[in-house]
Amino acid sequence: MPSTRPRHWLRWLIGAIVVVAVLALAGPFVYIHFFSGSTPAALSLSPSTGTTPASTPADGGTVSGTWTVGSGSVVGYRVNEVLVGQNTTAVGRTSSVTGHLTLTGSTATAASFSVPMATVHSDKSQRDDQFDGRIMDVARYPTGTFTLTSPISLGSPATGTVRTYTAHGKLTLHGAARAVTFPLTAERVAGGAQIKVAGDIPVLFPDYNIENPSLGGFVTTQDHGLLEFLLVFTRS
Repeated sequence: MPSTRPRHWLRWLIGAIVVVAVLALAGPFVYIHFFSGSTPAALSLSPSTGTTPASTPADGGTVSGTWTVGSGSVVGYRVNEVLVGQNTTAVGRTSSVTGHLTLTGSTATAASFSVPMATVHSDKSQRDDQFDGRIMDVARYPTGTFTLTSPISLGSPATGTVRTYTAHGKLTLHGAARAVTFPLTAERVAGGAQIKVAGDIPVLFPDYNIENPSLGGFVTTQDHGLLEFLLVFTRS
């Protein structure tokens, strides 16, 4: 009677291959959806009063003077990635932000913010190691900065009202400076003692000589992401 052992081994081998394949596909899904932390929401302003056009009259007193970035400010990145076939979003942030805003009348005549890139962290130490090293090379390029290059007319900022503006500036990352244009929102809060500004700046990695974050087919990303920010200014 012919031995059935080879068939048993063949069935065992096929079953093992199937199990490995299922684990390879299911593992990242389980990790992302059950064990990994939830993706932080985008940095934004959303008071109950809603968003109104910049031309809407309002109160709140004079805003002229110099304002300084203070506590509660956050800057970071947001990049879509695929982890072994599973879509996820990589988010890294820092609260180590410095900057200023100069207002003359109701016009923002100067503004800037900067962050030490080594302080930007995500929920994954492995991702942070790649960010600090081959991607952003923070030892060689330790600081990221944005500088406003055109004035912004604010109208009459109202306490508790979010308004939308267009900003023109210069973004410096990885040792490369590029002109950028993007929308941002601003709100005067805390009885007029603070001004909050939020927005995101599209970043095309090749424009800044940033290496694509993709890693050996295990993690793949697009060639772009967002630099997002929420700045809380207090009068100097």
